[in-house]
Amino acid sequence: MELLLGVFSAFGLSASAGLNAYIPLLVVGTIAHYFPNTLNLAQPFDLLANPWILILLGVLVIIEMIADKVPAVNHINDIIQTFIRPAAGAVAFAASANVVTDINPVLALACGLLVAGSVHTVKAAAVRPAVTAATAGAGTTPASIVEDIIAFTTSILAIMLPIIMGVILIVGISLLIWWWWRRTNKVQAT
Repeated sequence: MELLLGVFSAFGLSASAGLNAYIPLLVVGTIAHYFPNTLNLAQPFDLLANPWILILLGVLVIIEMIADKVPAVNHINDIIQTFIRPAAGAVAFAASANVVTDINPVLALACGLLVAGSVHTVKAAAVRPAVTAATAGAGTTPASIVEDIIAFTTSILAIMLPIIMGVILIVGISLLIWWWWRRTNKVQAT
């Protein structure tokens, strides 16, 4: 059961990294630093709890949050984050909840990379352009704020209540499959 909860936690954190690369890493590092009994990171991921790394992650969170709220800059930020978010998702997945000791680290890194990369791709290639087009750019900032709130909330839930994160992930994947199936059927019908 502990392994399953660790996997749910890892998937939640890596999905969160697809929205904002640094929020889940900062949350993991902060919880591991201040509440080591709640989250014990294996080496080398225990470096996330280092105070200097926490400061660096805090600065990076601020930079990404500001860059993502400016309409023209957010597209450049998404291009840059195409490489950073999947890597952050891989680290978040592998670092969380003792998954590294129970699952092969390469598999953990690959899973995190795929989950964060998928969430980022949907955000950057589908959701954000649709919001920008529908609102003539006025929805960029509110959409970014909502993404940051979701990333933070998902990160906290993934660590503190991983079973809820697992249910959310299963429902989310089911809705995504349903949407994709429905979209494919509409395209074939026309």
